[in-house]
Amino acid sequence: MRLYMKFLSMHIKSQMQYKTSFVFTTLGQFFVAFATFLSINFLFDRFDYVGGFSYEEVLICFAVMMMAFSASELIGRGFDRFPAMLGNGSFDRALVRPRNVIFQVLASQMEFSRLGRFVQAVAVLVYAIPRSGIYWTWDKILTLTLMIVCGAFLFFGLYVLYAAFSFFTTEGLEFMNVLTDGGREHGRLPFGVYGDGVLKFLTYVVPLALVQYYPLLYLTGRTDNFLYALTPIAALLFLLPCYVFFRFGLRHYKSTGS
Repeated sequence: MRLYMKFLSMHIKSQMQYKTSFVFTTLGQFFVAFATFLSINFLFDRFDYVGGFSYEEVLICFAVMMMAFSASELIGRGFDRFPAMLGNGSFDRALVRPRNVIFQVLASQMEFSRLGRFVQAVAVLVYAIPRSGIYWTWDKILTLTLMIVCGAFLFFGLYVLYAAFSFFTTEGLEFMNVLTDGGREHGRLPFGVYGDGVLKFLTYVVPLALVQYYPLLYLTGRTDNFLYALTPIAALLFLLPCYVFFRFGLRHYKSTGS
């Protein structure tokens, strides 16, 4: 942990060397996310409910997914840039160092400009919570916390999976963006509104619905089954196959010779 904090400090210092660039990049991330927020407002200008959910409930959904995605992107950017490490030979250097490979990839890149999205998500959540009509007991607070934290880990697992595929393709696979960026964008609405087929895929294959739709049902009082509040914990099981596949790819890695 001490070494990780040292890398964290190094990345902060390096990115703050160009303060103006950092500020504008952070603002850019804020306004990119703001476009998604506006799309929700335009939608509710025509409809009072979407899939049975009110405006404030959808805002909670949007804020949770944006916070989870932003946190995962901030700490897991090294895995998102992993194909570049393979191509320029820097991953070969990581293999000969006396440190865990996953730790080195994790610490290689951190994007603090993603705080722009995170700050907006926090602001939306602060706005929506008192207006949602939800009675915030300890179990509802726990549910919301699990949605954000486990959601961040789930997105991180998708980045690890993306990196694992790169062992066999060298270049990154763009279809993974359907699950990462696409998961964030479509996650602005409860996943149940997209139909049973999509909901089943996001439950049993890539369990994004376990950190968004099912706990949201408990949060908004549509079910009183406490197991729905704990589904984000079950989503963490997705990290296991992601890790196993990454280790499998590592065992079959052949240097590019760069």
